[in-house]
Amino acid sequence: MIKFRAVTKRFPDGTEAVREFSLVIPCRKTTVFVGSSGCGKTTLLRMINRMVEPTSGDVAIDGESVLSKDPVALRRSIGYVMQNSGLLPHFTVLDNIATVLRLGGTKKREAHERARELLDTVGLDQNLAKRYPSQLSGGQQQRVGVARGLAADPNILLMDEPFGAVDPIVRADLQQELIRLQRELDKTVVFVTHDIDEAFLLGDQVVILGKGAQIIQVGSPSEILEAPANEFVASFIGAERGRRALHIKQTPNGRVLVDEQGRTQGVLRESPDDHASTPEGGE
Repeated sequence: MIKFRAVTKRFPDGTEAVREFSLVIPCRKTTVFVGSSGCGKTTLLRMINRMVEPTSGDVAIDGESVLSKDPVALRRSIGYVMQNSGLLPHFTVLDNIATVLRLGGTKKREAHERARELLDTVGLDQNLAKRYPSQLSGGQQQRVGVARGLAADPNILLMDEPFGAVDPIVRADLQQELIRLQRELDKTVVFVTHDIDEAFLLGDQVVILGKGAQIIQVGSPSEILEAPANEFVASFIGAERGRRALHIKQTPNGRVLVDEQGRTQGVLRESPDDHASTPEGGE
């Protein structure tokens, strides 16, 4: 469990990125920080592994303050995946994945064996092991970044807008891959995004943030969709514009759920027991 306790962060230029932020992040769930650029979500994320030090307050992992831990050891014990993958261009795929293990003293052969296992875990072909980042597609680079974040088998995985730089089709594939990985690996994931649809897709707990990382609403996607806390949240999630309102449309192939823009969001399926229609997909 990760607990933020009245955390504030002021930068030397006087900017208050985070103000009196308190939150409990449950273990083995995905918590998503979502909000506009500059709201402090990345600063919050980086305070967990001490890449950013709080001005006041504290962050605790399983009851122990991160400030009591050696920052280098702390960072090596927590997986971190960033936008644009952050791969070392002069390292092969295998060496990139093995970086944290090698820094921790693991022998090269053992680290490479673990790296090869992780290629399978993240859905990459073993033939890519000896390639360099420049020889990979954007989606492949991000998968390598995820594999590197998982190399030391951390309990916590931090993900800072990891899919923001890839095209929509690749992004959708990577999102589904993360859902699969979380189902299989059961990590505590803290994910940062500015995309509310991505937040609702991935998050067990979604935290909508305003300026200074002030919590505007926190809850499951269903709770937020069903009861937006205020007009800002309703606007942010698209509820007040009817973007998430669905209606039934009859087509030659059956009935479908359609949004305000006429895009199909799901299919109505006949129940074999009572012939009642039940939605398949959509919100």
